[in-house]
Amino acid sequence: MFDVQKVTAACVQWIRDFFEENGPGCNAVLGISGGKDSSVAAALCVEALGKDRVVGVLMPNGVQHDIDMAYLLCDHLGIRRYEVNIHDAVEGVKNAIPEGLELSNQSIVNLPPRIRMATVYAVSQSCNGRVVNTCNLSEDWVGYSTRYGDAAGDFSPMSHLTVDEVKQVGRYLGLPDVLVDKVPIDGLCGKTDEDNLGFTYAVLDRYIRTGEIDDPVAKERIDTLHKRNLFKLQLMPSFVPEL
Repeated sequence: MFDVQKVTAACVQWIRDFFEENGPGCNAVLGISGGKDSSVAAALCVEALGKDRVVGVLMPNGVQHDIDMAYLLCDHLGIRRYEVNIHDAVEGVKNAIPEGLELSNQSIVNLPPRIRMATVYAVSQSCNGRVVNTCNLSEDWVGYSTRYGDAAGDFSPMSHLTVDEVKQVGRYLGLPDVLVDKVPIDGLCGKTDEDNLGFTYAVLDRYIRTGEIDDPVAKERIDTLHKRNLFKLQLMPSFVPEL
């Protein structure tokens, strides 16, 4: 039922419209990991704006074993890139925490993506940019993103596309298979996305689009994660006084 040609064309036009309304002549700036999401988001922006208006920011945390995939993407698309190693910044924050306060494992895991987003915005605001959010519907559905980290951005071209649909768009745009089909690894704790989630994206995508799922245990976990993480998709609650 997914018409990749129609959806891709509509998304490309949507990106063009966004820039016409929110910064004519500005650049699209995004973090490049070498995974499918940043690869497809970059390819969509190149299709919409041209390669001269897309800027990739590579942000290894020390040594990144698969950074060659990020290089491959930038070279394939012909886009400008900047590499900023965030290791010292991450360690600087951790080392600055005062004695008596022990950082939780969750805060340690989420610190790098939040520093990465601060870095992307620093680059964007220095080269007339708008920051691209690279999240997809499947990850957003179960909260598989870091609030104010990779979940941030100025516009989001793929937040209503499942993982499978994003991959179809990538193939349609001619991205190398090694980028589109790269096993997604969170880059935080060394595990694959599906290892962390406890179910496959194929199961999740089918459930999102059709409501069908065969494994009741997976269904319960998906429903729990979705309910628990809905707050990430909403605006910050704010008090409205009665005046």
